[in-house]
Amino acid sequence: MSEVNNNDLSCGHDCSSCGIDCPSRSNSNQAANNFMLDPNKYSHINKVIAVMSGKGGVGKSMVTALLAAECAKSGLRTAVMDADITGPSIPKVLGVKEKAMGGREGIFPAVSKLGIEVMSMNLLLDSDTAPVVWRGPIIAGMVSQFWQDVEWGDIDVMFIDMPPGTGDVPLTVFQSLPIDGIIAVTEPQDLTNMIVAKAVKMAELMNIKIIALIENMSGFKCPSCGEVHEIFGKSKLEETASANNINAACRVPIDPKIAELADKGDLESLELEALKPALEAINNL
Repeated sequence: MSEVNNNDLSCGHDCSSCGIDCPSRSNSNQAANNFMLDPNKYSHINKVIAVMSGKGGVGKSMVTALLAAECAKSGLRTAVMDADITGPSIPKVLGVKEKAMGGREGIFPAVSKLGIEVMSMNLLLDSDTAPVVWRGPIIAGMVSQFWQDVEWGDIDVMFIDMPPGTGDVPLTVFQSLPIDGIIAVTEPQDLTNMIVAKAVKMAELMNIKIIALIENMSGFKCPSCGEVHEIFGKSKLEETASANNINAACRVPIDPKIAELADKGDLESLELEALKPALEAINNL
């Protein structure tokens, strides 16, 4: 009978909580690394930030575009990968109208007025209103192609606008791309915070750090009386951030100007001081 290693008797097969250097850990790390995809050979990307939530309708695309605009204004070479394949909106809010062009070695991203490089499914379709009726694995495969087949060039920070939920695309992104951090987007509702917590826990399972929490639609300041009205309920930003060990927290208020500029494709022109904690968290990575 072969000798039994005493360490095997207490092994829970969770390498993230174990400090023993054993064959199981080596095999686990090797398997995880096998999922990672190399970018296009003409892409050199320093930081990759995923913007996600556990549900739709919280404004992830708007937050992604605003963060990218602020980074570009600070002099960083910035890119946005629109991973919401069936509901792409990044080109619209950033005013990108030209289609992506193909080259010998890959696809060239479109570029916004501020110089933000953008790749989105809408840049590959004949019409912006054409639906993408695909099953999950095909959609996830397209996201992988955005990483491997697009010639991003030299990028300081790339934002990935994630689709809602914790399904195929988030799993593909977290397992296949070198994500440096996640920014979670929420709004002041108990239901939303419960579902956002699911996204946070998914990130923990994938051993990726949540670097900032952004509460969108966080109150409306009346232009007449100056009073702040909590239309979607009382803010729970601090307690949600504390419960999930997130240091940077931001509030983005309800502002008709934001919606107006997004509809015009001119979101880059907006100055928004509220995102400063999230931007500092990105710079500190």
